[in-house]
Amino acid sequence: MQLQVNLKSSEKWRRLEDVSDVLTIGEVAARSGVATSALRFYEDQGLIASERNDSGHRRYPRSVLRRVAFVVFAQKVGLSLEEIRVELARLPRNRVPDRSDWAKLSTGWTRRIDDRIAELERMKAGLNECIGCGCLSLDRCRFANPGDRASRRGAGPRYLLE
Repeated sequence: MQLQVNLKSSEKWRRLEDVSDVLTIGEVAARSGVATSALRFYEDQGLIASERNDSGHRRYPRSVLRRVAFVVFAQKVGLSLEEIRVELARLPRNRVPDRSDWAKLSTGWTRRIDDRIAELERMKAGLNECIGCGCLSLDRCRFANPGDRASRRGAGPRYLLE
């Protein structure tokens, strides 16, 4: 929202923003839904940046809200913090990222999301098959693992890992 202020000397109008250009850590937390401890962690990891005022308190640019939203979303997609850091480094430093900047970052994620969905579907099917029969004995199960075939594939949950 913009306010109009009458300048006495020239009687011309100029616009002033109704909101501050910087936010406290509490304001960022409230607006983003991310705990202040997580914001400090993101900052320690180089994912977001703040400046300190004379009192030593963090002050964030308003654009940090987009970066925090990106970090949260990227984590939900399954990106590691290092991958997120690399992606954020591709954003412009001289201006607030726009829709096309964010679109460039997310184009490669469709395959990753599809792979994750397929993995979750396999897990869901496995739960229905194994728990559904009630035996809970995979080494002797004649339905899911007759003759303990899975052990020949190696240690761990082979059906889920392959």
